[in-house]
Amino acid sequence: MAEHRKMRRAALLDAARSLLAEGGARALTFPALAERTGLARSSVYEYFSSRADLVAELCATDFPLWAAEIEAAMDAADTPREKITAYVRQQLALATDQRHQAVVAISSSELDDATRAGIRAAHGALAELVVGVLRDLGHREPAVVAGLLRGIIDAAVTTVAAADGPDAPSFERIAEVAARVAVDGVAAGEAIALDGLGNAEGRQQPGGPPA
Repeated sequence: MAEHRKMRRAALLDAARSLLAEGGARALTFPALAERTGLARSSVYEYFSSRADLVAELCATDFPLWAAEIEAAMDAADTPREKITAYVRQQLALATDQRHQAVVAISSSELDDATRAGIRAAHGALAELVVGVLRDLGHREPAVVAGLLRGIIDAAVTTVAAADGPDAPSFERIAEVAARVAVDGVAAGEAIALDGLGNAEGRQQPGGPPA
């Protein structure tokens, strides 16, 4: 009996993933889940009390898998800069996936504070993947740089969403440019960090000795 319930619960989660990928947040309804799985609508409520309850479990199940995909892509890269490129590209692919977008949309409007806090923590864990690389590069403020990389990814997501028409840049092109901007920005940040370190040891005033 327990195994049967576990299988049905897994089938409902799979159906939810398919509906989100096909039609976004609006497509995820209990009647649609019932039709997709062959269950009665009342049976769906035996497993999940609400759409928010279902999405909370999806987040708990899928966020670690998404993080593992990003981490695997970074682990497959050889140099720190290649790891940053992999991080940006994988994050962009995730953020522009309709299923992920739908989960985020539902999360922001329907989930309770505790669940939203858990999602923020999961995103924070993703940021930690690149913070470690930035530390290896010698950045003095890796968390700040990681936040700026997040801004590049968010801007790239907006660019992908706005791309329309035959002359619009492809997803691949946007991802390539975003990764290049990120890596170039990290290199500039390294120079700033080194300059800041030198100034801390003895700031050279224009035309005079160290302050």
